[in-house]
Amino acid sequence: MPNLHALIFDMDGVLIDNTPVQARAFQLLFRDQSVQVDATQLLRRLNGAPASEILKEAFAERPQTAKQLEALASQREFLYRTLYWDDRRALPGLVDFLEAARAAGLKIGLGTGSGQETISYILDDLNLRRFFDVVITKDDVDKGKPHADTYSVTAQKLGVKPEHCVVFEDALLGEQAAYRAHMHCVAVASTLPGRDFQAPLLVIRDFTELTPEKLRETFATARPVPTPAKQRA
Repeated sequence: MPNLHALIFDMDGVLIDNTPVQARAFQLLFRDQSVQVDATQLLRRLNGAPASEILKEAFAERPQTAKQLEALASQREFLYRTLYWDDRRALPGLVDFLEAARAAGLKIGLGTGSGQETISYILDDLNLRRFFDVVITKDDVDKGKPHADTYSVTAQKLGVKPEHCVVFEDALLGEQAAYRAHMHCVAVASTLPGRDFQAPLLVIRDFTELTPEKLRETFATARPVPTPAKQRA
C-alpha cells in the first residue's frame, strides 16, 4: 500500500459542527419563500454540494434562473452567518490533530463547496488558515461534489498523488467525491451516523478520537479505495 502523504478536509461539519445551523438558515429561507421543504432531510442527501445546487432542488417546483439561485444563496448565507456568529468554534481536538499532522510531515489541504467569503468567516476567525497548504473552493472547480473535482484539484495543488491522500468528510456526497477521486475517506460523524456512509476507512465523532499515527497505521493496511456507489450520489 502507498504511504500516507496528505490530509484533505471538507469544512462544514468537519472543521466545525455547524450543519444544524446551516439547516436552520435554509429553513428560514424556505419559510420566507413559502417553500414546503424539510431542510434537515434535504441536507441529509445534499450536504456538501454548493448552496445553489441545494436550492435548485428545493425550488424544483418553482424553477429559478442561475441569477435567482445565487441571490437566494446570498440570502441564506446572511442568515447562516447571523445565526452562527457567536458560536463559531473548531470541532473538539481539531487544532491538536492539525498540529500533530504538521509535525508528522503531512501536507494538509481544504476542499469545500463554499466560497471564499464563507471560508474566511471560519478559517480566519478561528485562526485555522495557517494549517492549510492549499484551499480549494467552489470557484476553483468546474463541478462540485459528488464529482471528483474538488478533491482531485486539491491533491494536484498539494503535489500529491490521490493514492497518498485521505479525505475527511461528514457528508455522503463528499464521501462519493473522495472515492471518485480515488482517495480513502474518514467519516466524521458530526452530522450523520457512521452507518450511513458507504465504506469509510474510519468513523470518528471528533478529532479527540484520532492521531496521525493511528491514521497512518490504518491507511497502511487498508483495502483498495471503494468503487463509488452511484445510487448514493
